[in-house]
Amino acid sequence: MRARRLTQPVFFALPALVLLLLAARPQSSALPGSSDQAGRTLFHHEASRLSMASVYAIDAYGPDAAALPRLAEAALDDVDRLDRLMSHYKSDSPLSRLNRDAASGPVAVDPELFDVIAEAIRYSRESDGAFDITVGPLMKAWGFFRGDGHVPGARTLAEARARVGYRHVRLNAANRTIAFDRAGVELDLGGIAKGYAVDRIVHILRRGGVTAALVSAGGSTLYALGAPPDRDGWPVEIQDPLDARKIALTLTLKDRALSVSGSAEKFFEADGVRYSHIMDPRTGWPVQGVLSVAVQTKTGIAGDALDNVLFVQGVEKSRATQRATPDLDDGFLDEAFFFLPAASPDKAGGWTLVRLRP
Repeated sequence: MRARRLTQPVFFALPALVLLLLAARPQSSALPGSSDQAGRTLFHHEASRLSMASVYAIDAYGPDAAALPRLAEAALDDVDRLDRLMSHYKSDSPLSRLNRDAASGPVAVDPELFDVIAEAIRYSRESDGAFDITVGPLMKAWGFFRGDGHVPGARTLAEARARVGYRHVRLNAANRTIAFDRAGVELDLGGIAKGYAVDRIVHILRRGGVTAALVSAGGSTLYALGAPPDRDGWPVEIQDPLDARKIALTLTLKDRALSVSGSAEKFFEADGVRYSHIMDPRTGWPVQGVLSVAVQTKTGIAGDALDNVLFVQGVEKSRATQRATPDLDDGFLDEAFFFLPAASPDKAGGWTLVRLRP
């Protein structure tokens, strides 16, 4: 069976006009004629850094020109700290140590790491396993971990599925310990850590007096703090799920997060079938029938988890889950956008948009 791996760009982009304006400005600058509601002159600063295998970008406005660069660097330093804490690629990280030792007995875990894992397990429980941070063995079985995508044999798939499932993870909140009930279980926070990192950046910027900022984690999760000068919010474009040259939808965000999961981000083809990296942990197979899902939420961590939940569940199951389990999004979901393959191949664009509100 021959497989061919293809990749596509990320799904979010700032509007081209905004990109051109930002490129024409120095990294830090005053904005002539711009001021906040208190009448203070606003300054602009941009910063970015590669961390958590993604480019984290900050586009910020505030009244203190000297403070803006310091705040941006402090925020990006915090992302690096989270990477050292939560990376499963770094062998010396606390998460890697947990993965190595938790099958032998309870492991004491850093409070912040414990809380993020506990929140991930909550999303797993409320979604009946549609979101699952133990999915790593399946990603490896399908070749997504090292980029050599292939359809696994039945035995390989069965062995991987036996090691996947949030119910294998035992949390002790009183002692802040975590244990696995069998060998081979491992945690991968890639589906939620970026959203948490975005929230941490926003917290640091807001606490430092930044009036407006757009924070992006690799283009897949972002948060719009306030609004840039003379605008009602931050305009954000969602790419066409089938043609990266086109824009499918433009939203204006203010004090909201936007997160996306898309089948074109990483996939391979085998025998004429496309298999994406978005896995249904319950079946052990990549999800079919959905092109991409974008969610508008109140926090980055909620968006990072819920775009995966809704992608795996699909439209109808997501509707049913929201009715049966209102605590799933805990009031943090504003709206979801499902981009589905068109029922007719003749439909312009090749996809259909379905909106879902709580």
